[in-house]
Order: sequence, then C-alpha cells, then structure tokens
Amino acid sequence: METIPFGLAAFRIGIYALWPFGYIVVDRRDAGAPSCVGNVLWLILAGWWLALGHITTGIALCITITGIPLGAANFKMLPVSLMPFGKEIVRTDQPFATR
Repeated sequence: METIPFGLAAFRIGIYALWPFGYIVVDRRDAGAPSCVGNVLWLILAGWWLALGHITTGIALCITITGIPLGAANFKMLPVSLMPFGKEIVRTDQPFATR
C-alpha cells in the first residue's frame, strides 16, 4: 500500500499546526473516492487520537486568558486532523481562490 498520501496529509497538518493564524481549511471540490477511502483509514488509524488530543489541549489552554487564542487554534485544527484528505489550507483573504 502506498503511504505517500498519508505522509503528505501529515505534513499538511504539521504545517497548519505550526502557524494556524491567517489560514483556513476549505474542502476541495475535485476530491473523489480515493480521498474518502483515505479519510476512513486515517480516521481509524490516526484521526481519532489526533482530534482527541486537540480537544484536550484546547480545553486545557482555554483555562487561562493568555491561552485562549492557542486553545481556539487547537479547536480550529479539529477538521483537518480528523479527516485531512479532500481539504486544502488557504489564506483567509482568499478562501474561494482556486489553484
């Protein structure tokens, strides 16, 4: 089984986690059945645990006033960490731009 798409999805999540401010996750319209299969495999193998970790750290960060922006960024990571295939990360000033 090819693992390159899963590695690219992991890098996409990592880059988005490095600097989530000023970017937004949008759905790709040209994503087909392979992205659906990839999302199901990702959800079973890694997505559930990543999303649970983002929820836990988001709640922990929102306890303090200075941690609220970082907690909000953790909650913003939920959709892309749960199902990363068929999504694209774009700047907030161009969410409907096509590449």
